[in-house]
Amino acid sequence: MISASSLRFWAWPTELRRAGVLGMNRRNLELLTPLNPRRFYPRVDNKAVTKEICHAHAIPSPETYATIRRFGDIHGFPHCVGERREFVIKPACGAAGRGVVVIADRTGGGFVTSSSEVLTPDDLRYHLSTTLSGLYSLAGRLDCALIEQRLHIHPVFDAIAVQGTPDIRVITCRATPVMAMVRLPTRQSRGRANLHQGAVGAGVDMGTGCTLDGVYLGGRIDVAPDTGAPISGVQIPCWPEILEIAKKLSRILELGYIGIDLVLDADFGPMVLEANARPGLAIQLANACGLMGRVGHGGR
Repeated sequence: MISASSLRFWAWPTELRRAGVLGMNRRNLELLTPLNPRRFYPRVDNKAVTKEICHAHAIPSPETYATIRRFGDIHGFPHCVGERREFVIKPACGAAGRGVVVIADRTGGGFVTSSSEVLTPDDLRYHLSTTLSGLYSLAGRLDCALIEQRLHIHPVFDAIAVQGTPDIRVITCRATPVMAMVRLPTRQSRGRANLHQGAVGAGVDMGTGCTLDGVYLGGRIDVAPDTGAPISGVQIPCWPEILEIAKKLSRILELGYIGIDLVLDADFGPMVLEANARPGLAIQLANACGLMGRVGHGGR
């Protein structure tokens, strides 16, 4: 993306501009402010609301088993999950993957997470309590907890992701997909598909849906850190369908610059996890390409 001397590990602002790198200030001023009316932010800042919109417009998303809104409901948590051996608990207003617990199985002593940690029912009740208190929510506001269907990794990612299910982030500008990446869970990220927690971000060729090289812990990477398998050249199944879902949802949400996160489930295909009205900029690093050339002149 930037031609730099091997002795230099940073770039001048003029170099970043020439490379078309989108910075936070420019993103906020030229994209978020003109294209994303603030009155529509609640549609994406609350995952429960986003899922209701998806279900209303026949956009696939994980089934919700229960929504816990009051502290008095926490005691009845076992009734909410019934005999299910796997499910996901997530804050409705959480960010950066914080507070998400993925249950992959049950044992006599409790629940087994996707990273093989065993949690007791009391552990999960405590987690639900902290979730409702707003520990993981935007601005620390009171929250609710979603208990929903666990999605399963598509076999195409078996060699390059461990302990969790990858997700696909698609950035749309005026309902047009402009950039995408796959976030691959690692042991470092404890099975979470979150770059801040140590997942790999692999760029995606928008025309073909094939993965490119990516980033891991701030550096470029071409093989999966846990398996050694090449990251690039993986053809993502259902790619045209993924792009169509991103287009459709961005139009319905009426937000002009948005990140849409999907999972490619082994059985059900592409499913929407959530949407983000303030998508991060690390996707440029994953693609080794700046966003400015793809979003045109922003909101002007």
